[in-house]
Amino acid sequence: MSQAKAALEREPAVEIQPLAEQVIRTPGVSALPALMPGSLKTTEQPSAVVGPVAPLRTIPLARPRRENNNSIFQARVPAVIGEATFRGWMPVDGIISGQLGANGSTLAIKQRPQGLGPEPELTGEIHFKDMLRVNGHIACKVSSQKGTLIVDGSALVDGDIEVGAVVISGTVNGDVIAQERVELGAAAVVNGNISTRMLTMKPGAIFQGDCRMLKDESSTG
Repeated sequence: MSQAKAALEREPAVEIQPLAEQVIRTPGVSALPALMPGSLKTTEQPSAVVGPVAPLRTIPLARPRRENNNSIFQARVPAVIGEATFRGWMPVDGIISGQLGANGSTLAIKQRPQGLGPEPELTGEIHFKDMLRVNGHIACKVSSQKGTLIVDGSALVDGDIEVGAVVISGTVNGDVIAQERVELGAAAVVNGNISTRMLTMKPGAIFQGDCRMLKDESSTG
């Protein structure tokens, strides 16, 4: 019996117990059951448990979506917003989707963002009914019998305008004819003649041309 007790007393002298404590105290790893003294003869088994656990913390749960520069981008605001008929041509730097046929077509165009450049986004003629908003650079003749045209502060229109009413906050290079009224904002720039029944200008607006006031058809005489 005395020899057996001596063997049990020498067993804890092996420097394996601190390694077992490290395995048990490792964050994120469930506590291991107490090992028998006779099983602590090598350090290979605990090191195999610690090895693959640490890298798992750095692996993300979900991989980020791979973006394709040809199909995923922040599309810019269309050059014109509203129901209109356009004849002409336009350069496209983006995606065109929809149907094109002889009986009619519906196309959705998403273009990459860019500032106002020397080349217009639309070139031709635009005709609309109720309301049309211009946000970009167009080189078009814009016409409507009774509609209202809004030229945004960042817009540039190179062409004549003939509409019912027009509100200009950007730049127009061409003659403007509005049967009802013309409103020029503080940052408006008009290089051309204006013909209308009513003209309002805010301080800061620039107008270079002649102004002709149309006769009110409802007036008598």
